[in-house]
Amino acid sequence: MFSILWWHWIVFGLILLIIELAIGTFFILGFAIAAIIIGVITFFIIFSFATQLMLWLLFCVVFIVIWYKKFSHTTMTKSGQSDYSLDTLGTVIQDIPKHSRGKVIFDTPVLGNTTWHATSNKDIHAQTRIKIVKINGQLIEVEPI
Repeated sequence: MFSILWWHWIVFGLILLIIELAIGTFFILGFAIAAIIIGVITFFIIFSFATQLMLWLLFCVVFIVIWYKKFSHTTMTKSGQSDYSLDTLGTVIQDIPKHSRGKVIFDTPVLGNTTWHATSNKDIHAQTRIKIVKINGQLIEVEPI
């Protein structure tokens, strides 16, 4: 019958650590730590291979859950999102005729830029303060404040 000794798990964990160093994702790190833990446990307590494998899988799942809880955080900024800063204010720098394009400059960057071509459902003259109504791809619809 085939048996896995404690040092097999340690070697397996070290191999996984080397792979992790080559990849750099830190995802395999949990698998490597789980294998080393199983190696240490089986040094003191002898389990069947099936039990060792189940414990290793359990530790892997625990490390994956810990990894995502610890490092999976919500985005701190909405920059680049289509609903980004709809309350951002700006000033018209080139007249915007009704249902046509003009140019606006925003007080803070919108999608990484402060100057944009914009449209409106109303005529808006230069130097008028505006706010964003919606963003359609690369075109921003504005209205006067």
